[in-house]
Amino acid sequence: MPAFDRLFGIHSTALAVRSQRMTVLASNIANAATPNYKARDLDFQAALQSAEAGQSPDKALRYRVPIQPSLDGNTVEMSVEQTAFTENAIAYRATLSFLQGRIGTLTRALKGE
Repeated sequence: MPAFDRLFGIHSTALAVRSQRMTVLASNIANAATPNYKARDLDFQAALQSAEAGQSPDKALRYRVPIQPSLDGNTVEMSVEQTAFTENAIAYRATLSFLQGRIGTLTRALKGE
């Protein structure tokens, strides 16, 4: 197990997967008015398992099943996308805060504080 993994555990991988999910969700929001655009989402648990196994988390990318698709074939539902984006952003920030705390602890230990 590399030293980086021992120091940060799964959190560094989780941060990368959350970042990738945020990109997918932002793309959905940006294409809300694009005819025939199909909303997608990244299954976080499946993507994390794939990333931990050294595989591409893209295998966890799924098309979102809309509650009510629009007449032009677009499946983006803004309330769903905004909620998912917000939840993911909160989880991203929590993971980032954990990593920052861990780095702060390591820095203090190295300084002998």
